[in-house]
Amino acid sequence: MIEIATEVDLFHPPARIWQALTERELLAKWFAGSESLGDRTLLRTSGLPGYDADTEVEVVELRAPERLVLRCREADRSTRLACDIVATGHGSRLSVREVLEEGDWDADRRAEQHQAAVTGRLPAILDWIAFQQVDLRRAEGGLTAELPVVGLLGDVRGRPRRRRAVLVAAALVVLGAAAGVTVWATRPAPTAPAAPPPSAPLVVPSASSGSPTATPSRATPSATRRSVAPDPTPSASPTRTPSPSPSPAAPLTGSYETVSDRVFGYRGQVVLSNPGPAARSGWTVTVTLGDGATVGSVNGAEAKQDGAVVTFTGAAVPAGGSATIRFDVRDPDLTATGPEGCTVDGAACAGL
Repeated sequence: MIEIATEVDLFHPPARIWQALTERELLAKWFAGSESLGDRTLLRTSGLPGYDADTEVEVVELRAPERLVLRCREADRSTRLACDIVATGHGSRLSVREVLEEGDWDADRRAEQHQAAVTGRLPAILDWIAFQQVDLRRAEGGLTAELPVVGLLGDVRGRPRRRRAVLVAAALVVLGAAAGVTVWATRPAPTAPAAPPPSAPLVVPSASSGSPTATPSRATPSATRRSVAPDPTPSASPTRTPSPSPSPAAPLTGSYETVSDRVFGYRGQVVLSNPGPAARSGWTVTVTLGDGATVGSVNGAEAKQDGAVVTFTGAAVPAGGSATIRFDVRDPDLTATGPEGCTVDGAACAGL
């Protein structure tokens, strides 16, 4: 017996995850279509990546919003799929386990399907549902109000007897095809603190006539007098202490990270670090995307795309500080999880 297990923490409540796994209409976001076969449902998966034929799905156990067990049959292959949802402090933990009961499969390829579905496609669907459940009208106090978590097209919890009618989208967790709309949540990058003003050069004025700080000249003996007279001609020109030569600017360093992997794209992040003693301006970050990929929303910099190359510029990076650039990428390559290259002023970014 071969079992594939995947677990992921999601920033969504259990009821919303349950909705994504059981709402019939949401299957349009995942498969080419569906058809009711009485106690079973036929998912139109033939021709989709990773499928050889359409898939029949039968509900074995249904306990909302905690546990869902399915039997999935694709051609001569039969598997048992179990999804368990547990509430956590920040959202929910989803555990998916699939066991091969009949036939054969490529276990490594199946495990990759699990990973792509629960860490990429499912979060995108949940974000889309959450967007539909937000009242965009301004509530009292100037805040947007999130509506109660119910089914986008009805509350599944209110229909426990409709086991036969529930078309289980949990199959999408491991069978997942390309999905629909991705809603990106962006956060403004922190404003870099202003660089301190340069210190003014130290000016040391010379003594003026009658000033108690005047420096007397050495006494000179006189042929007719024995008294010592001060030099009557003080210096009239102030002198300046020369300013130290500015230290050469240290080169900026950069590191790249893919912070989230979504449907048809990902969110990337470049962190610039300035180890030098002075603020650095005039920097350029260059990111090379895959074929057909385009950059979307950007935070922390200005972006300009020319073919596959995206150039980022922005405000000065403070001395000893850092700056963060976040950007969304739409990429038709479903296997893409990041750009092909990244440089800061011509030097390669760490992390790629």
